[in-house]
This record gives sequence, structure tokens and C-alpha cells, in this order.
Amino acid sequence: MKTFKSLRLALAASALALTSSVFAADIDMSADANDLAIQGYDPVAYFLDNQPVQGSHQFTATYKNAIYQFSSAEHRDLFKEDPSAYAPQFGGFCAMGVALGKKFEVDPTAWKLVDGKLYLNLNKDIQQRWSTDIAGHIDEAVELWPGIKGKLPQEL
Repeated sequence: MKTFKSLRLALAASALALTSSVFAADIDMSADANDLAIQGYDPVAYFLDNQPVQGSHQFTATYKNAIYQFSSAEHRDLFKEDPSAYAPQFGGFCAMGVALGKKFEVDPTAWKLVDGKLYLNLNKDIQQRWSTDIAGHIDEAVELWPGIKGKLPQEL
């Protein structure tokens, strides 16, 4: 129980340190004030290049009121064919945060593919803690997500 409490405190402290805004027109999605998702990182690159790659404003697509950028037209076109296959889980919010009933922005370099799905975390320290029980944390997040996805982060 003490570890869980310290994890909540660490998440809260890290989230307060972030200065990005998270309000896309659809509050189910994490995006900046310009509706840009994943800070402009290419979601398809995680799957095909096995690494985070910054996208370009030249190659974009919209999904659930958020704008995604891509490193190539090929990646953009793959995303358009099946956006749910490439978009990050939990609307791009921190997977560990969602497991705790919170919505936190992410560091696009703190990522993991699990069973063909993209999960992002607040930062690499939180990702390390998330990695101690990935399946359990995903189960918790899946259970909690329907109750928090329509709420603003400050309401949680």
C-alpha cells in the first residue's frame, strides 16, 4: 500500500511539473492547444520503425478531433486506413496515470508496444514503475478509462 501511495505522489508531482495543455475539442484525447496529438510524434513509427520519430506538418491526419503528424506520406496513409490500430491507448494519456484514475500528459519517448497496442507514459521513471506489472496496470486502466475519459484532467 505504501508503494502505491508513493507512486500516486510521484505521478502527481511529475504532472504538476509539466506545462503543456491537454484540451483537444474532444476531451477523450490528449492534445495541445492546437489539437496536436503526441507532441507531433508519428504514431505509426512506433510500430514500423520501433522508435519514436518526430512527425512533420506536411503529413497529417485527424482522428477523434486530434491532429497526428507523420514522418512520411506512407505512414499517414497507413494511419488513415486504420487509425485505431496506431493511435495510443487511453486517448494518448499516461497509461499508468489512467490505471490510477488520472489523466496526465506524456513523454513520447516513454512508450511500449504491448499486444500490438501503443502505450505512453508520463516519463521514463513512471514507465519503469508501470513496467513492474504491465498486464495488471493495463487491466486497471481498461476498467477505469470509461469513467474518466469524458472528464477534464483537473476534475480527477
